[in-house]
Amino acid sequence: MKKRNSWLTLWMAVLATAVMLAGCSGGNNGQGGNTDATKAPDSSAAPEETAAEYPESLSYWVHLNPNAAATMANLGESKMYQQLEKVTGTKVTWTHPSGEGAQIEEQFNLMLASKKLPDVIERNWLTVSRGPDDAIKSGTILRLNELIEEHAPNLTQYLNEHPEVKKMIMTDEGNIYSFPFIRGHEKLMVFFGPIIRKDLLDKTGLAIPETIEEWEKVLEAMKEQNNGEPPFVHRISDMKVGHAFIGAFGIPLEFYNDNGTVKYGSMQPAYKEFLTVMNRWYEKGLLDPDFAAMDSKLMDSKVTTGKTAAFVSYTGSGIGKYMGLMKDDPTFELVSTPYPTLNKGENAVWGQRDFAYTGIGAAITTAAKNPEQIVKWLDYAYGPEGHNLFNFGIEGDSFTMVDGKQTYTDVIMNNPDDLPITQAMAQYMRSSYNGPFVQDPGYIEQYLELPSQREALVNWEKATTDMTMPLTTLTAEEGRQKASIMTDLNVYHEEMLLKFIMGTEPLEKFDEYVETLKAMGIEEVIKLEQTALERFLKR
Repeated sequence: MKKRNSWLTLWMAVLATAVMLAGCSGGNNGQGGNTDATKAPDSSAAPEETAAEYPESLSYWVHLNPNAAATMANLGESKMYQQLEKVTGTKVTWTHPSGEGAQIEEQFNLMLASKKLPDVIERNWLTVSRGPDDAIKSGTILRLNELIEEHAPNLTQYLNEHPEVKKMIMTDEGNIYSFPFIRGHEKLMVFFGPIIRKDLLDKTGLAIPETIEEWEKVLEAMKEQNNGEPPFVHRISDMKVGHAFIGAFGIPLEFYNDNGTVKYGSMQPAYKEFLTVMNRWYEKGLLDPDFAAMDSKLMDSKVTTGKTAAFVSYTGSGIGKYMGLMKDDPTFELVSTPYPTLNKGENAVWGQRDFAYTGIGAAITTAAKNPEQIVKWLDYAYGPEGHNLFNFGIEGDSFTMVDGKQTYTDVIMNNPDDLPITQAMAQYMRSSYNGPFVQDPGYIEQYLELPSQREALVNWEKATTDMTMPLTTLTAEEGRQKASIMTDLNVYHEEMLLKFIMGTEPLEKFDEYVETLKAMGIEEVIKLEQTALERFLKR
C-alpha cells in the first residue's frame, strides 16, 4: 500500500508539473508556432483580447482585382498582406484565376471537378451553381455557424449588433457559408453608372444626354467628330451590374421582383425594344464592335487613346482611374450622366445600389486541415486593428490619424510612382474593391477626390431599385434544379443577345427565342425563384 501511494504521489507531481508548464507556454501570440486548433477563445474576454492561434500557412483562391493586378503578380506582394503575415505569422499561398467573368467561372468549376481544393475560396457564393447550401451538402465548403460563434468573436459581435446583416448572410436553411464582405454605410452602396467624355461632348454642342433618344444623337455626333470611331462601349457584364440602358425599358437582364412576382427580364416584350435599339446603334457604328470581348486591358486602351467616348463603369476604377491615367492631358474630362430613361423628366426605374451584403465572401473548404485556426485568421479583419489594415493600410505609411480620423498619406493620394489612387490603394488595402471585411465610409470620403466622382453619386443614386431581387437563396435541391436548367440556358441567352445586337439573328425571331427559353425550362426556374422570394420575405 505504501509503495502504491508513493507511485501515486510521483504521478501527481509529474501531472502538476505538466500543467504548470502548459500554463507558462500559453498560446503562440500570433506567431504561428502553436498548432492547437481546438482551444476555444475565452468567452469572457473582449474580441481583441482573445488569444489568437493562427495557422502557420494556408492556401487561398481569389480573383485578382485589375487594380491590384496592374502592380503585382499576387496578393502576397501587397503591403497589406505582408503586414498581416507579420501580425499573424500565417504564410498564404495565393491562386488567382485568370481572365474575367465566364473564364473565372470555368476555372472555378474545373477546380471543383479536380477535387484539389485550397483552404479558402473567395467569390460571390450566391452566384455559384446550385447555391451555397448545395456547396455545403456536396462537401465543397463548411457550414460556419458554430465555428464563427466559437472562434470568431469580432464577426460574432458585429452580427449581433447588425441583425439585418446576419439575416442577409444566412441561407434559408440557416447556414452561414462565408466570411462576408459588408458595405458598412449607405454612402458605400452606389458606385456605378454611365460615364461620358465631357470634353468631346462639349465639341458637339449638345447637353448631357438623359433619354435614349438624346443618347443616340450624342453618340452620332461624337462618332462624326472622332473620325468615325464607334464611341460607345457597353459590355454584357456592365448590363448586369447597373442595368443602364436596358433599365430604361423597365427591366433588368435577369430576374426581378415585380411587386412580389418574380419575372425574367430577357423574355419580356421590353427586352425586344432594348435589343432593337442596341442593334440599331451597332449597325450605325455607335456601339463598339469589340463590346462582346472587351476585357480590362482593351478597355483601358480604348479609353486612354480617345477611341471610346462613353461607357458604363465605376466612380473609382472608371472616372478616378482614367482621370488619373490621363492627368497629363488637360483636355481629358470624364463626367457621369443620369441613368437614361425613355421619356424626358422620368426617374430611372433601374440603377445600381448594392445591399450591405451581396454574396461575396471567403468560404473555408473541406480540404482545410485546421478550420478553427483559419476562422481566427479571417476574423482578424473584423476587429479594430484588422479593420484599419483592410480599409486604410499601414499606420505611418499609407495613413495617419488626423483629428481622430484615419487619413491617407501622399503614398495613396499623391503616389510618388505616379500610380492612380486605385492602384496605390490596391497595394496597401482592399477597401477600393472587396473582400472579407467591413468596408469603412472613411475610405470613400477620401477616395472620391474629384468633384466629378462626387457628382456621380448624386446622379446615379436618383435611380430607383424597388424591383431588385433581395438576397434570396435556394435549397440544395432547388439549386440543383436551377443549375440543370440555367447552365445551358445562360449560354443560349448570351449567344442570342449577341446575335440580336450584331444582326446575325433577325429580331423577327424574338418570339421563337422566347419559346426556346420556355422549352429549356425558364418558367420552372421562375417558380423556384418565386418560392425563394416568398421564403425570404418570411425570414
